[in-house]
Amino acid sequence: MYHSVCNLSDLKPNVPVTFEVDDRFVLVTLIDGEVYCIDDVCTHDGGTLGEGEVDGNCIACPRHGAKFDLRSGDALCMPATEPTCSHDVKVDSGTVLVQLRD
Repeated sequence: MYHSVCNLSDLKPNVPVTFEVDDRFVLVTLIDGEVYCIDDVCTHDGGTLGEGEVDGNCIACPRHGAKFDLRSGDALCMPATEPTCSHDVKVDSGTVLVQLRD
């Protein structure tokens, strides 16, 4: 099931925005004209990623510096070793829709 989170025009390139979808916090990011969604959680210690520093396609956890790919959720450096979950995204008539994965 897809959930409406925002309008495409609300997103700025490479600036993740946090949304709550079904009691789950996710980051939605516009990168190179495509919209991506990952969980707003660091798999190292459970902290939020949303306040982290963005460098290109990556976000660094503000707590201990673990980096994640905003497109796939892949963990890119220690101390995180596990990816954060990525979710399906589609844009319909200018509305960004997210389908959560378990």
